Amino acid sequence: MDDFVSESDSDYTSYWRDWFISSRGNEYFCEIDEDYLTDRFNLTGLNTEVQYYQYALDLVTDVFDLDCDDEMRETIEKSARHLYGLVHARYIVTTRGLAKMLEKYKKADFGKCPRVMCHSHPLLPMGLSDVPSSKPVKLYCARCEDIYNPKSSRHAAIDGAYFGTSFHNIIFQVYPALIPSKSAERYVPRVYGFKVHAAAALVRWQNNKRDDMRRRLRKMEIESGFKDGEDSIDGDEDDDLEEDEEVALGEYGVGQPAGEAGTIA
Repeated sequence: MDDFVSESDSDYTSYWRDWFISSRGNEYFCEIDEDYLTDRFNLTGLNTEVQYYQYALDLVTDVFDLDCDDEMRETIEKSARHLYGLVHARYIVTTRGLAKMLEKYKKADFGKCPRVMCHSHPLLPMGLSDVPSSKPVKLYCARCEDIYNPKSSRHAAIDGAYFGTSFHNIIFQVYPALIPSKSAERYVPRVYGFKVHAAAALVRWQNNKRDDMRRRLRKMEIESGFKDGEDSIDGDEDDDLEEDEEVALGEYGVGQPAGEAGTIA
């Protein structure tokens, strides 16, 4: 909005979409075709979700000519941004919208996956909810199939509903050639060059669970075996631990002939 302070009212209303797309923090958005914006069918139901809907639509479509004070103008501007975002979520799952987002994806305009094993694979914006103002936008990596927070605080503040929960899946259905091969590379924990054994990870997990339970019981001031009969409880847990270890060791191949035993990856 600050970028527009020095512009005249005519420039403000004539190039709203150009200004919006080029503004810092809006790099995730693509430009919506005017034909799409002027087709009322594409805007069905949005009049109940956007304050000053008609004024906001006029501003987005560059026909706004209302003479109003700065406060009213700011309110309409906010509504216009919200309206554009809601229409954007619908537009990017159309043929034209997917093509525009594909170009941005190929240029890594949305960022690259921070996971080392993904080798800077490009990301796609996505929403965790289709309900406006409920969840901020996230970034999806098709290689590791995980989601990440945007690095920029400007991007992190964007409403996830402006991209929706389906776009990042639809684009790979329309363009299946984009689906990356799943890498077999996995980080393997090591200590002085030796792989960390599965049983060690299991024991650490069980100890953490047991300590957590003790803390919770003490906080609630509940008298339990952890206080008065700790040995018997630990004895039972040792039996369970042995059983769990046997299961875990079996799963990871411990006890098999040499060369077949597995380790945790």
